[in-house]
Amino acid sequence: MAKRDYYEILGIGRDSGDGQVKSAYRKLALQHHPDRNPDNPDAEERFKEAAEAYSVLSDPQKRAAYDRFGHAGVPGAAAQGFDPNTFSDFGDILGDFFGFGDLFGGGGRNRRNRAQRGEDLRYDLEIGFEDAVFGMTAEIQAPRMEACDRCRATGAEPGSGSTTCPTCNGKGQILYQQSFLSVRRTCHTCNGNGQIVRNPCRQCHGQGYRQVVRKLKVNIPAGVDDGNRLRLSQEGQPGANGGPSGDLYVVLKVKEHAFFERQGTDLHCTIPVNVGQAALGAEIEIPTLEEPYRLKIPESTQNGAQFRLRHRGVPSVNGGGRGDIHVHIEVQVPSKLTREQRRLFEQLRDTLPAENQPSEKSLLGKVKDYFM
Repeated sequence: MAKRDYYEILGIGRDSGDGQVKSAYRKLALQHHPDRNPDNPDAEERFKEAAEAYSVLSDPQKRAAYDRFGHAGVPGAAAQGFDPNTFSDFGDILGDFFGFGDLFGGGGRNRRNRAQRGEDLRYDLEIGFEDAVFGMTAEIQAPRMEACDRCRATGAEPGSGSTTCPTCNGKGQILYQQSFLSVRRTCHTCNGNGQIVRNPCRQCHGQGYRQVVRKLKVNIPAGVDDGNRLRLSQEGQPGANGGPSGDLYVVLKVKEHAFFERQGTDLHCTIPVNVGQAALGAEIEIPTLEEPYRLKIPESTQNGAQFRLRHRGVPSVNGGGRGDIHVHIEVQVPSKLTREQRRLFEQLRDTLPAENQPSEKSLLGKVKDYFM
């Protein structure tokens, strides 16, 4: 049976780059892997076929020979099969999808001794509205893991040390034969450490780490908003094997204000005025986050009118000045009138100009125009 073209197997063109070759192979490897297709010899054969094609097209010299002479230019490709050196990046291509790291007995990468960065932590902090506007310094108590000071993160009582894991012989991994693959999995006895603690530390019970609560000061800048995150560098979980600690992210929850509604750096509020103030004008006191402000309402002010108090809003957290306060006027009609007040309103109604008293005909005309 004639061998299929390697480019055809991977479903790519002859001008495809290295990234396209790897991507096509990864897709086929995941699709036809024996773990996904148990007792399916056709899938296993396609998996081998794709691996062979990749072993040639991912190597510049072999690919050049194949492009020039075809299969005759790479006679050892099929016989080579799954050479660990050829497939040293197989684990990178498939990632940890199947729950194991090194394949085909490669064993060239021992990740358990690598320095690893610690995990990031999150702390939710609720602050007041004014504190978010003007800034503050808060003290928090953040829990995290720290290396045990008794065993120095070894998990063993001082002087007792540890012994080589008998299951994996200190390698941290166990080699399994799975179908035609030699698969390395993390040792379940030592959890990949390669060592077993003989006498666990009394303080951390063999964990090597213990939980502590740290008191930290958080500088909250002026102008922060609900949902903003503040990063405290290296205040997260400690790193493994000498790696750096993660970060602590303080997520802010800002309480709502009883009077103001915030929109970005601007504040909005609604001020009620009576009919007389709106018609004749008035000077009213507007509360702000600092000292009150005397606002002049001009005569004939309509319901819904807006006034702006410049630079009395929220400071920009990145600098650049402050926002404004937007005052929305709400003209309130009295719900109860005294006899004298009613007489005065009747007199006012009868003396208002004709344009302020729309006729029934003009009102019906407006309604008609609205619905047409």
